[in-house]
Amino acid sequence: MAYDVVIAGGGVIGSAIAYFLAALDDFGGSVLVVERDPTYSECSSTRSLSSIRMQFSTPENIEMSKFGIHFVKHVGEYLSVDGRAPELSLVENGYLYLATEAGLAALRANHAVQIAHGAPVALLSPAEIAARYPYIAVDDIAGGCLGLADEGWFDPYALLMAFRRKAIALGAEYVHDSVVGVTREGSRITAVTLERGGRVACGALVNAAGPRAATIAEMAGVQLPVRPRKRMIYVFDCRERLADCPLLISPNGVFVRPDSANYVCGVSPPAERDPDCLDFELDHSWFDEIVWPTLAARVPAFAAIKLVNAYACHYAYNTFDQNAILGPHPEVANLHFANGFSGHGMQQSPAVGRAIAETVAYGGFRSLDLARFGYARLASGAAIREQNVW
Repeated sequence: MAYDVVIAGGGVIGSAIAYFLAALDDFGGSVLVVERDPTYSECSSTRSLSSIRMQFSTPENIEMSKFGIHFVKHVGEYLSVDGRAPELSLVENGYLYLATEAGLAALRANHAVQIAHGAPVALLSPAEIAARYPYIAVDDIAGGCLGLADEGWFDPYALLMAFRRKAIALGAEYVHDSVVGVTREGSRITAVTLERGGRVACGALVNAAGPRAATIAEMAGVQLPVRPRKRMIYVFDCRERLADCPLLISPNGVFVRPDSANYVCGVSPPAERDPDCLDFELDHSWFDEIVWPTLAARVPAFAAIKLVNAYACHYAYNTFDQNAILGPHPEVANLHFANGFSGHGMQQSPAVGRAIAETVAYGGFRSLDLARFGYARLASGAAIREQNVW
């Protein structure tokens, strides 16, 4: 068995790559997607909060989001099958980053970068925040930045299934299996070994294995600083409905947004309390000790809420600089990376799918130059320090 391209991982990133490859008129190669969990019940993609924002401090991240929101808004033009367009249920309420005096300069600097790249965002004073969102307490706030358009959230399962369905319709093949071995001959990958399917020869291997990306890379003799990190999402009910509530991020990183009739919230743990982890065990202490007290202080209506659900998901966390690692390995040219999104994979999947399809088919980026996110920066130490990490 042989394929031109084998993609390890069939979540939203792997499926986006499969779609964009299969959609290229001048590619014509065979594509195999290897997915260990075809139900996607434990997949990072389906457990994602599936939010999209323009508010990054890195120009390339902003540009990826610009294509991402275009793709989401015009998804029917890309992913319709048999005349049926996917329904992604986009809610365009924006992100609202709040800053104290200590964080105001960084907020303003980020805003300047965003404006320079055409993002529809606005700096707000505390009075302007209170006027627009009277349910938010701003006594300790020096300012905020709000996405006026092109920011919000959508259905992650719907986008994943749409990518997968369209990729299959265009000729990509999916197999329920796991990559357990990679054959490297000098500077090329020549085959992968599947747990059930045996040896599969390949012209190129794409690592889209999410939290397990480092394991695939190690099989090829390559070190990849991408670790599985657990994040917990808490779901609560509040009797008072907040009008036009954005995805609100407090200065300490606690976030909250509407989710149908409820709200979802959480916070990323500090590095010293963030071990490698692939289990789904819940820890409610984060909610009790950090999340709820922050929410109650920021939105007084949240002082009286009822926790109705909680679940865990996993980030493919890039310990080097928390940004994506994209494109071919500098010494193993047919090994392509689409890894380390650190929580941004869903929103960046359209741009990444297109970009990796280009590096596989043409040997380089064409639509958007993402070379800065290449593997080579790991050796050179050229970290990309994103200021708006969430």
